[in-house]
Amino acid sequence: MPKSLRSPQQQQLQRLLIELRKAKGLTQTEVATRLRRPQSFVAKYEGGERRLDVVEFIEVAQALDADACWVLGELIQRSPVTTD
Repeated sequence: MPKSLRSPQQQQLQRLLIELRKAKGLTQTEVATRLRRPQSFVAKYEGGERRLDVVEFIEVAQALDADACWVLGELIQRSPVTTD
């Protein structure tokens, strides 16, 4: 499977993380502060300019007060099934 910033699954992850942030009433700046990163870090993963590695993903989930396993489960449920 080729890595892509524009794959349907990657775009779904972006949408899910944005939804979670907004549901918690947080701004990108507030999430960035919790992560001890610049606001541009949040803007880039939300905007699809960068991918999160596994460790970063867990840190983002924690910054959003969300369980990383729940987030992954939600992503799997929302993502289209692909067979290659």
